[in-house]
Amino acid sequence: MHKAIGERIPPYRAVITGNGSFVPAKTLTNDDVARIVDTSDEWITTRTGIKVRHIATDDETTAYLATEAAKRALAKASVDARDVELIVVATITPEMVFPSTASFVQRSIGAKKAWVFDLAAACSGFVYGLSIVQQFIENGRLKNALVIGAETLTKITNWKDRTSCILFGDGAGAVVLQRHDDGRRGILYSTMSSDGEQWDALNCQAHGSRYPVGRELDDPDKIYMKIKGRQVYQQAVRRIVEAVTECMDHYGLHIDDVGMVISHQMNARIIESVAKRLELPDEKVFINIAEYGNTSAASVPIAFDECVRTGKVKRGDIVIFVAFGAGLTWGANVIEY
Repeated sequence: MHKAIGERIPPYRAVITGNGSFVPAKTLTNDDVARIVDTSDEWITTRTGIKVRHIATDDETTAYLATEAAKRALAKASVDARDVELIVVATITPEMVFPSTASFVQRSIGAKKAWVFDLAAACSGFVYGLSIVQQFIENGRLKNALVIGAETLTKITNWKDRTSCILFGDGAGAVVLQRHDDGRRGILYSTMSSDGEQWDALNCQAHGSRYPVGRELDDPDKIYMKIKGRQVYQQAVRRIVEAVTECMDHYGLHIDDVGMVISHQMNARIIESVAKRLELPDEKVFINIAEYGNTSAASVPIAFDECVRTGKVKRGDIVIFVAFGAGLTWGANVIEY
């Protein structure tokens, strides 16, 4: 077992005992997108690595996707929803302004003992959520919790903007975290950061208190996501490398110790640039953006679920989750699965 020199080992660990994901059946290929805006499969694939994305129907809301992923994670963990004490839903496309999306998940699964809230850290939301719940479990406050990343980004996508509409898809992923006294497993370390000075790199400005409903917008497109691609690319590579490096240095990890690095799936080129800088071999970097597109807070748990189901991540493996998103926000978790 690795640990930082002089670090106190907590009496409990937050262990991932169940995982699950859910994506809508409806898909949109690059050729489909090319019929909407001036682009092509080759152009999209070369620049992003995306081939297809899943699209939620009108009835497939964020809470619906989150609930389906949560049910699968609970089944995998053999945990009854009535024993769940906390539900955190990471999302920037909530069910509604209020109440929280997590409230709807609680109602749908019957988790009557749980207290619930949403977390808005964009693409970093899931890794932020793991870090928060980690603290409650390590100090003995909780035994069972659900952390979910769920998004319906296509509902706030500008389908006239070819630089952004090619990127996004819908989906949800979830994990069950349980309290264990086995110090060798669970979330070993988390690091979180942010830089609000660069909020304009990624944003969706309406309808909040700055641009409320009922006030005419100076730019009607403020209801959609906007991205400064070059700025995001540069910051994402830098911050992801920093976060992974901090995790490895803090725990005295070598590349050989790490079974898999699971990054937020924002762009295949970004992930490949990160892998090159960290000197990570291909088999230790998971990329599934081709099949899902960028699903923001849902991308890490969807990727993790796929890794577990396909045997790319096994019990005892050291896994690093890392994400970067609007805020700007970024963070990482070191997990012994």
